[in-house]
Formats: sequence, structure tokens, C-alpha cells
Amino acid sequence: MPEPKIIQTRTGMSVQIMPRQAEIPPADPKAIQLQHIAYYDRPYTSYEGTEITEEVIAKVLEQIPKGLNIYLSLIPYGEDDWLEVNSDGTWLALAFRSDGGQKNYYSWNPQYAGVEEWAPVVSDGQSPIEKYLALTDIDTGVRVVEHFIRTGQLYPGIDWAEQV
Repeated sequence: MPEPKIIQTRTGMSVQIMPRQAEIPPADPKAIQLQHIAYYDRPYTSYEGTEITEEVIAKVLEQIPKGLNIYLSLIPYGEDDWLEVNSDGTWLALAFRSDGGQKNYYSWNPQYAGVEEWAPVVSDGQSPIEKYLALTDIDTGVRVVEHFIRTGQLYPGIDWAEQV
């Protein structure tokens, strides 16, 4: 098996690509793994535990194609194990942080591999994101987010960049 290729990003981060998988295990369409949701755009709404209902999830998923910036966490208060979702309606960047920031994964867009340009979305409201770390297929991005909400796991149907 060949050694995984390590890529140096424009921001100086080293990542290795985790290729998409052909088989996507089914998810329970009513399961909710989230314990915390926090919007970091006005009105800065947040939800905890049992406040995270099917209605709230539907609202989040409907907003992605329109643009939103949000953290979805698997633990109460959202201090770790979160998926950051940054969308402007055309571009969508996803970042998963776990183990106190020791494990980090980013959506990978192979169409932009080697393109050293910034996407029009930013992380945490300010940090630039390379185009190869952001998706342009918003419908797939919505599936990625719903899969995370339902399973608490990264969606295997896209490529991910794992920080090394």
C-alpha cells in the first residue's frame, strides 16, 4: 500500500487526504446525536440537548444553501467534538475538531487541489479557507451535515483532509 501523500496548505497546515468511500452506511433518519448548536452570526442563537428537535434540524439544513455559520457539537456546551459549517450559499467549508483540537478534519475538494486561492467563506468569522478545503456542491454538503447530526460521524461520501 503506498504511503499517504502529505499536502502543505496555503496556511501552513499539513494534511493527508482520506478518500471518499463507495459505500455509505445508512443512518437512522430520526436519530439526533447533537448536544449543542451555536450560530455565530446574528442573532447568535444556541440550542442545548432536548432543545435540538427535528424542527431545529430542518431549519439548520434549510439554511445551508442560503448561507450560515454554525457549530454543531456532540457534547453539551459545544467545547469540543464539533463540526463547523461555513456556507455562503455557493461555497461550503466543513471542519471537524475532536480530542481538544488534537484531531482535525476538513472537507476536501479535489477540483481545487493545487489551486492556491481563498474560498469566499471564512472560518470562525475571520480565518481564510483555501478553495480545496471547501465544497461547491451544496446539496452534498447538506447530506454531510445531516449525516453528522444523525450519526455523530464524518460522512464517508466525500473526501476529507486530516490534519497531520
